Amino acid sequence: MNIWIKGLVACLAAGSISVATAADRSSSPEDAYLYFISPAHGETVPGKLLVRFGLSGMGIAPAGVERGDTGHHHLLIDMDELPPADEPMPASDKLIHFGKGQTEAWIELAPGKHSLQLVLGNHHHVMHKPIVKSQKITVVVPQPPAEEDQDEKSGGLPGLFR
Repeated sequence: MNIWIKGLVACLAAGSISVATAADRSSSPEDAYLYFISPAHGETVPGKLLVRFGLSGMGIAPAGVERGDTGHHHLLIDMDELPPADEPMPASDKLIHFGKGQTEAWIELAPGKHSLQLVLGNHHHVMHKPIVKSQKITVVVPQPPAEEDQDEKSGGLPGLFR
């Protein structure tokens, strides 16, 4: 058995690595909710934008810190459905974890229409019960302007005089 597997088995046996289960869903106040400070729903935004997260009725704590009525943000980009509520949310380019307790982040979006939604995760990245989430908002990144014809840029002069 290689050393990595031996270490994993030892950690599991000692209980120092936990696997989140449905029982790991932390409770949340009924009136807690997430919202976007910015951008606003329907806003036209640049491809690189600052997204600011708001939370009411709970506090922020980093991933791994178990404290009542707290959690950390997860940003869902262009996701049609929430991930399973009783499993740790899997990080991806469409589901971004802010496990250090960040309340804002710079993100980059391609030109087009995009949906954004916030979900609060507990110390194990598992959603609370009831789920604490924002409304889904839509933002639009405009297409970059088309390059003008080179002759138009140079006033119609041939390449030598540009």
